This record gives sequence, C-alpha cells and structure tokens, in this order.
Amino acid sequence: MKPTLSSLIGKRVHFIGIGGAGMSGLARISLSHGIHVSGSDAKDSSVVKALQALGARISTSHHAENVEGADLVVYSTAISQSNPELQRANELGLIILTRASALSILMSESKSIAVAGTHGKTTTSSMMAVALQACGADPSFAIGGTITASGSNAHRGTGEIFVAEADESDGSFIEYRPFAAIVTNVEHDHVDYFATPKAVEDAFKDFVETISPQGFLTYCGDDAGARKLASHVSSCELISYGTADDCDLKLDSIELAAMGSKARAIWRGKTVGFIELQVPGHHNLLNAAAVLATGLNLGFSAPDLLTGLATFHGTGRRFEVKGTVHGIRVVDDYGHHPTEIDVTLEAARRFAGDGRLLVIFQPHRYSRTQAFYKEFAIALSKADAAYVLEIYAASEKSIPGVTSRLITDLMTNGQYIPNFVEVTDAVINSAQPLDVIMTLGAGDVSSLAPIIVDGLKRRFD
Repeated sequence: MKPTLSSLIGKRVHFIGIGGAGMSGLARISLSHGIHVSGSDAKDSSVVKALQALGARISTSHHAENVEGADLVVYSTAISQSNPELQRANELGLIILTRASALSILMSESKSIAVAGTHGKTTTSSMMAVALQACGADPSFAIGGTITASGSNAHRGTGEIFVAEADESDGSFIEYRPFAAIVTNVEHDHVDYFATPKAVEDAFKDFVETISPQGFLTYCGDDAGARKLASHVSSCELISYGTADDCDLKLDSIELAAMGSKARAIWRGKTVGFIELQVPGHHNLLNAAAVLATGLNLGFSAPDLLTGLATFHGTGRRFEVKGTVHGIRVVDDYGHHPTEIDVTLEAARRFAGDGRLLVIFQPHRYSRTQAFYKEFAIALSKADAAYVLEIYAASEKSIPGVTSRLITDLMTNGQYIPNFVEVTDAVINSAQPLDVIMTLGAGDVSSLAPIIVDGLKRRFD
C-alpha cells in the first residue's frame, strides 16, 4: 500500500539517482515537508551540493549499504534493475516507488495541474508556475528543468496549487491523478517503450482518464494528436487553445521576433489582452496560450496571468543563450525529436537574422535515431551547416547498423564529426560575426557550449 504524505514526515526516503532533474526536485520538496532525505548519484554536481546544503545525505556512488536504515526508496526508470541499491532495497523488503509514484504522493494534498505532451512540457510547466506566482498564488511545482529567473526546478509553495511536469516516456504519468491537465501535443516518441504511434495514443488516453471529474483538460486544438485525444474524453470539462476559430482560447495577430513573440488572446469570443513573450517561436506562443487558458478556467485574472507570462525568461537548455562573442551568439537547446528540432531551428533562423546558423546535433538513443533518421535529416536542413555527433546511448545497447551516418548520408549540409574536440574546433574556426552556433540534443552535447564560448574569446580577443 502506497504511503500518505503525512505518514512520511520524520521518515527517511532514499533517492537513487538524486542528481537528475526530476529526482532532485522531489528531494527538495520532500525536505521542505520534514522528510529526511538520503540519496546517491553517479557523480557530484551543483545540484547534489545544493541538496546537501539543505540537509540531504548523499553519496556520489551507488553502494548497497546506502539504503540501510531507509524507510522508503525512490528510483527513476533510468536506473537499472541491477543497481546494487535497488537490489538491496528489495532484499530488505523496503517500500520501493518510481519517481512518478513518489511525486503523486507529494501532489496528493494539493489541487494539482499535470502538464503532459510529447513536446513543450518543461516550458509550459515553467510558464504556468511563473504566471500563477504573478497572480499571488505561490504554487508548488516540480519541473524537469530549471526556471531561469528563480534558478530552481522545484518549490513547495504556500498556495493550494501544485504544477507538475508529467513525463509520458514510460507510461507512469497515470499515477498522478490530477485535478486538471494540459496536453500540448501527442506524437510518436520514446520508441524504446512505445513501439507504435497507437501505443502512445493509448497511454495518453489512460492519462486523461485519471483527471478528476470536477477538473478539466486543456488541450492544443492546433495539434492533430491532442485534438484526437480530446475527442475521446467525456469524463471532465474540455478547454481548447490554438489559432483555430473553434478554440476556447484563440490566438491571432501573431508577431514573431528574433527573441520574442506576441499574439492577441481571445477567450470565448472576448479579447482579454496580448501575450507578449521574451522567448522566441510560434510554439512558445502556444505554450503560453495553454497557460492562459488554464489560468482563466481556474478563475485567475487575465491581466495578472499576462503579466506573469511577460516576465518569463525561459528555462535551462530551452533556447538558452550561453554567450555572445564578437557578434557570434552561442545557444544551447534540449531538442531531440524531429518536431522539436524543426520549430527550434525555425526560431534560431529568425534569431540569426543576416548571420548563418551552425548546429552541433547529438542524436539521443539508438532506437529514436533508427525510427526518425530521415526526419532528423529534413529538420536539420534548416541549418546552414549541421555537425552531427555520434549517438548518445543513454541506457540503450547499440543497434547494429544504426549510427549518426544514417542522418548525414541524407544531408547536403551535414557532416558526421563524432569527436568533441574536432567539432568544437570546426565551429569556432568557421564562425563569423552575426552567426548563431547552437548545441542541440538531450545528451551531453550541452557541455560543448561553454567550451565554444571560451574558444571564440581566445580567437577574437
């Protein structure tokens, strides 16, 4: 039987993989509830140090004895079943929960809003938290990325609302049972878990069935997958957003700039104001529309919500400008699905203006590359030059014949350069003023952005 939040106060919860984006947020909120936190991670990091400063006891290696004395163990699905701590927890008969199940406990005493979708979850969750803060609601939140303004991915607020990013990658988002949910889009991804597009659709159907009958689903009317999903929902209220005339929250008069975007918002036939963002791209206007529609349906005022959205400066690794040297901008982004790359490079092209767009892309997972290598090649064609690293395996075993060359062999503007030193030298030496250099992918490609900034300084200073 799953424990309650109140029953865990004063108990010790051990997090395996505590340094991860999702797990660290749960640990932070647990500490604020008076729960004793221990954990382990494969390496030290600023996240680990921050949690230690809050009182968490953390080991930077995985050993069976780390779980001794714990009352409950939480692990992410990225952790192997052969992990010595997980095996020892099983031997001891400890309660073992997935990250999603643990988050559902932390959310259980709040009015929760779960933000789901194949793309845009982190940004939309972050926008939702910032907009509600501007309304004076002080929500709790647990997000898979760091909100730039606050530098945090999790917070225990004093208000009744809890905003949670709902990750569909392993189907565990059915654990949340939220009051309300946002679905930004539904596309085939995580092909290591979902063999077919229908499997993804079925998972989202299961998720929306867990929404409270007194709550509602906010969905993107511009997305075919989300619209199809909504057509199957009869158990709760439906709120739509997008550019179509039949959307509850309709956007028009759209203006896209290099590092911002603007649109008029019409709520059920009445203009409520203009969404003005400091982050680029049409896709971010849609994310903001999801937030505005959800906030309005919760009873918050349009002016307060719009003020909050106007102050939103983005999240870590989502079109994050890492530095500007001699007129050359270096941007890092998490995009790792062809659709994400397509909209991100569209925004990057606008940001580059008269300059060129140079992209270093690292495919994430063999299974995703095998399924979408043709689509990756098409999306990356928006760059003037695309340097493609070898595949970041994550937890996967290699698939014979699947390499990044599958992508570059289909491209006229692409080069396969698996070596990190060679690829950074290539972009540093070829970049000219007004160019944009983008590191792109969900693996460790982001580590190259500061190296490139430093290299450009040495070249031009």
